[in-house]
Amino acid sequence: MSTDDVLAGVGPRLRRMRKERGVTLAALSETTGISVSTLSRLESGLRKPSLELLLPIARAHRAPLDELVGAPAAGDPRVRAAPIVRGGRTHWPLTRQPGGLQAFKVLEPRRSLAPDPRAHEGYEWLYVLSGRLRLVLGEHDVVLAAGEAAEFDTRVPHWFGSTGEGPVEFLSLYGPQGERMHVRARPARGGREGRAERAEGEGAGEDA
Repeated sequence: MSTDDVLAGVGPRLRRMRKERGVTLAALSETTGISVSTLSRLESGLRKPSLELLLPIARAHRAPLDELVGAPAAGDPRVRAAPIVRGGRTHWPLTRQPGGLQAFKVLEPRRSLAPDPRAHEGYEWLYVLSGRLRLVLGEHDVVLAAGEAAEFDTRVPHWFGSTGEGPVEFLSLYGPQGERMHVRARPARGGREGRAERAEGEGAGEDA
């Protein structure tokens, strides 16, 4: 089954799930903060599914995210959630349960974007699988290469995206604070970073 076929089935699945629970569009709108018109368009297939729409719906229904996009066979531990395009990026959910720690594999295309740092509650980890990822965090502007990771409090204004050199594939984890990954990140414009460690577990790294 193609990605388009999977995404085309999301709307009818959302409508069926809502009706099975006896929830009206108005009630779901009140719970999720998503307008009735947007929910209706999503269920009818006129609105493309996105993480910012599916996550609050999954929480409202108390259902795993992959149940909204096509669940694996019962008892199968493998996650087969369909990719979701959001803001030009492609996200593959790697976790099932809404709430708690969320993990995504993300593909950022090559493009030139002006950083737009924003802050919110939470904590986030990034791990680069391939390519190079630019991270703007507070006063720091760093580039993470393949095999490097970063962790940060999202209350600090932050932005991450393409360096303009090529596509980058990375893992993004966010949620309750847990075990941290410490790495060495190289500043893109010079300057020094604090004490860090390589992701490979080589021990304390030198200041970059």
